[in-house]
Amino acid sequence: MLKKIKKKILISLAVGGLIYLLFTVYADYKNVAQAFEEFNWLLFPFLLFLSLLNYLTRYLKWDYYLNIINVKISKLDSFAIFMSGLIMSVTPGKFGELLKSYLVKEISNTPISKTAPIIIMERITDSISLMFIALAGAYVFDYGRIIVITVSVFLFLLVVVLSNKKIAMPALKFFEKNKFLKKHLVSIHSAYESSYQMVRPLPLIYMILLSLVSWSFECWGYHIILINLGVDVSFLWASLSYAFAIIIGAISMLPGGLGATEGSLTFLLIKAGATKNIAVASTFIVRVVTLWFAVLIGIFSVSFYQHRFGKISVDSVTTE
Repeated sequence: MLKKIKKKILISLAVGGLIYLLFTVYADYKNVAQAFEEFNWLLFPFLLFLSLLNYLTRYLKWDYYLNIINVKISKLDSFAIFMSGLIMSVTPGKFGELLKSYLVKEISNTPISKTAPIIIMERITDSISLMFIALAGAYVFDYGRIIVITVSVFLFLLVVVLSNKKIAMPALKFFEKNKFLKKHLVSIHSAYESSYQMVRPLPLIYMILLSLVSWSFECWGYHIILINLGVDVSFLWASLSYAFAIIIGAISMLPGGLGATEGSLTFLLIKAGATKNIAVASTFIVRVVTLWFAVLIGIFSVSFYQHRFGKISVDSVTTE
């Protein structure tokens, strides 16, 4: 498994490097280099700290969900597993974070089908919180309304289906007619029961609010980067553009949103009046302190996990 993870990270690094090279050429590398020189790099540790606060707040959500579905592991192991999942930030839609469910199974023998819905609920609550941020900005600045509203409607319908057994159970029975799915009947029902517990009104509201807090840290970091590079924008605008770019990256289903997120951030900044070199430099910095910093933390966390429990050596993962 680790060999596959390393391969994916190396491929993502190569793709990311190529994308950043193309962006640098587009903006003229000399001008981009000058923008980097003008940036106050003493702020870099604080920007990393804000991203770390994002991860720590999201860990609280992960641990909360484990408690809801009655999975008992120590806080230290829960923390190590969550942080290990960050290594999969460069997978499409971050669904490579299912690695966390496998690691929970290794420790507690809990079926993957029981904890896998946590990753889905993390994505749902993250997306809803980003939608709130993007919606506020979309109506104030009149940009991206159609995309934001469309995704919001999809998320709303998904939550309605998961939270209503009168809708979900007939759908499950229909899918049970499929021979392949019928073999995984127990796992499917286990996954749905976990989802149902987590999508109840109070847990859903609490975790959406917690997600709003967690993503506000990265929005704040992005605003600091822009102000430091001389881009005169409000915190609301910075939050809107950052949330919108993350949403576009998620919709694209590209690993880590590579290309789609960067392109959106750069485009929105240029449209706001920033020069190409400033737009590219700020995009590069914010992605380093968010996406790539997460991957780095994930690498160290996986090493910590292996030190405690031995190497992650399986080549395939079952849901049982």
